[in-house]
Amino acid sequence: MKTLKRTNSEDTDFRFLVTLLDEQLRISDNDEHNFYSQYNRIDLLRHIVVAYYNNVPVGCGAIKFYAEGAAEVKRLYVRDDYRRKGIARMILTELERWAEELNFNSCILETGKKQPEAIVFYHKKGYRAIPNYGQYANAENSICMKKHL
Repeated sequence: MKTLKRTNSEDTDFRFLVTLLDEQLRISDNDEHNFYSQYNRIDLLRHIVVAYYNNVPVGCGAIKFYAEGAAEVKRLYVRDDYRRKGIARMILTELERWAEELNFNSCILETGKKQPEAIVFYHKKGYRAIPNYGQYANAENSICMKKHL
């Protein structure tokens, strides 16, 4: 059974999942990992969703304020052995719902060109490429996307 929990950055299951995510990104980002990791701090995240599969923490994601009307999706991750079960879709849908409840009218995000599965996933969920924003403006490996809610 798949379930979701809304929480914050103090959640131990979220912290465990982010450790797994960071290990994976350290490999895929290679030399660029230090650049990206500085923007992935979790201590200030207040709107987090953790997914469970039969009570096992298997995925997570977060939103945070980016600009007036725009929430930024951060730290979206599903453990390898639980992918293709609709968990990422559930997490992102819940984050978008929460963003609407918080009166955001869009979600933005950054993903890497080295994560083609993520790019395809976000396109399927209605996200479209936008010019790279903020700290990612000159990052050649970054793809930024936006979805109107």
